Amino acid sequence: MKRLYFGLLFVLCTNLLNAQDQQNAIGVRSGAGSDGIETEISFQHYLTDINRAEFDLGVIRGNQYQAFNIAGLYHWVWKLDYGFDLFGGGGGRIGTWSDSKPNNEKGSGGFLLAVAGHVGVDYTFPVGVQLGLDYMPQINLINHGDALASTVAISVRYRF
Repeated sequence: MKRLYFGLLFVLCTNLLNAQDQQNAIGVRSGAGSDGIETEISFQHYLTDINRAEFDLGVIRGNQYQAFNIAGLYHWVWKLDYGFDLFGGGGGRIGTWSDSKPNNEKGSGGFLLAVAGHVGVDYTFPVGVQLGLDYMPQINLINHGDALASTVAISVRYRF
């Protein structure tokens, strides 16, 4: 048991010493919006100190509506004091959607294509845990009917 504790302590200390070299983050992004509840696996990769790419793979569930999609986003990052980062950028979403009609009627489905904006703030703890709050408005070019959609989400990621 002591070896396990010392091993965890070693990993934690190594992570703290290398905090400046954390180029990736992986975790969960979840929120609610005009299309329903959105839950995604989120991955970020820093391209430079002030730019990063984010990829989100997940589902959106609404009232009689479901979508499976992937989002690719580019962020400009502004480092603030005390571990906070402000970011803004944009990208797109691609995926599929389906809906079900009441009374066991056959539903429909199709292709989803959207252009998205993305703004928010992240805080990274010294141990590498990142918490974020963001807003993502989007224009649905090909979808289930709504041309405009938006989501407010919270994310928890681990930076490495």
